[in-house]
Amino acid sequence: QVQLVESGGGLVQPGGSLRLSCAASGSTLDYYGIGWFRQAPGKEREGVSCISSSDGYTYYEDSVKGRFTISRDKAKNTVYLQMNSLKPEDTAVYYCAASGLATQTCDGYEYDYWGQGTEVTVSS
Repeated sequence: QVQLVESGGGLVQPGGSLRLSCAASGSTLDYYGIGWFRQAPGKEREGVSCISSSDGYTYYEDSVKGRFTISRDKAKNTVYLQMNSLKPEDTAVYYCAASGLATQTCDGYEYDYWGQGTEVTVSS
């Protein structure tokens, strides 16, 4: 079992940047696919960016392509979501989640372990 803790959220102006971190304990992230998901007020959870355990599969939701980048630091057992050119519509609680070795989707129902979330607010 893996435990996940998100950090890095906060208040940022439109056009600004944040880097979210998902720190894992209990297991190496080498064994998991990792997804970043978000849920805005009044909206359903959506997959933002996902990466497979082998790093052979990556996914970005259309609205974040070219702005967000998902990456792993294996030595730190941490996954990051670099968010640039932030827009007000990016405002949400962001969650990281871990899936099994074979997962190559960004469907939240494929993900077994979830962090508590970190809030991102994009506002002037």
